[in-house]
Amino acid sequence: MKAAFIKQTGPPENITIGEFPKPSPVDGQVLVRIEAVDVNPIDTYVRSGMVAMPLPVPYIIGCDLAGVVEAVGSKAQRFRVGDRVWGSNQGLLGRQGTFADYAAVDEQWLYATPAGVRSQDAVAVALTGITATLGLVRDAKLKPVETLFVNGGSGGVGSAVLQIAKAIGARVATTAGSDDKVALCKQLGADLAINYKTEDVDARLKEFMPTGINVWWETLRDPNFDRVVPLLAPRGRMILMAGREARPPFPVGPFYVKGCSLHGFAMFNATAAEQQAAADDINRWLAEGKLKAVIDRVLPLSQAAAAHRLQEENTIGKQGTLTGKIVLTP
Repeated sequence: MKAAFIKQTGPPENITIGEFPKPSPVDGQVLVRIEAVDVNPIDTYVRSGMVAMPLPVPYIIGCDLAGVVEAVGSKAQRFRVGDRVWGSNQGLLGRQGTFADYAAVDEQWLYATPAGVRSQDAVAVALTGITATLGLVRDAKLKPVETLFVNGGSGGVGSAVLQIAKAIGARVATTAGSDDKVALCKQLGADLAINYKTEDVDARLKEFMPTGINVWWETLRDPNFDRVVPLLAPRGRMILMAGREARPPFPVGPFYVKGCSLHGFAMFNATAAEQQAAADDINRWLAEGKLKAVIDRVLPLSQAAAAHRLQEENTIGKQGTLTGKIVLTP
């Protein structure tokens, strides 16, 4: 089979497109014929070595996949040949990745793709959707009519957070870096979308949410807590999902006096049961049309290195040339 793999961590140029042994499912594994994969920031961190993990050598890159079950292991019980599935959490913690024609995946990390949902759309909300659902439902316990703010509502995680918060029934404010991206956020359901390059974000938030923000979802790598805490409502919750090397000052006094809480998490640390619960919610929202994939472009698997380079330019270089996910097809 064809696969995109590396033999050592490093720049995107280390990615090779070549022949790789086709896996066979064992025990509780399922063999998936892959129809679509996507690029997440964590994919580039693992490939570059920025996030150190045990990796098989050679190592197939990629976390997410969507496709069709081609075979099942002797102990697999949840899926049958021909079922359409999607999943995430591959390419991590010693597991091979997904940028290939086929992947053998433990069935606990796979979920049925709802009827009428394309594989490209399912894969584009895989890691980002699970991340958003874990943060909003499990950790923040977001309630209907509460208020939420998310930085970057047109991005991968940001667009999922925006839509899922609206599906829950919250009032949502967000930011974007251009008028076109502001318009997209409004199409996705944002009650307030602010162009952070031309508007006073804090003033708009205070006007829109005068009693404070119940849940603040932070996507920035270096949060400014002195800015955020005054904008939080009493018992406000803040979700952190970025900034591994960040060491910003933290206003302990104002934070605890307000009764606020801080939740940090990495999606791949969640248990299979927690991710399954998130996937069940995601499938319901996909089927109901309340969660839609935001895809910037679709590329062939042969352009995996270019896709990784483009993702890095936007995640680390902050070039702002992406709106949504990069999806690739074998």
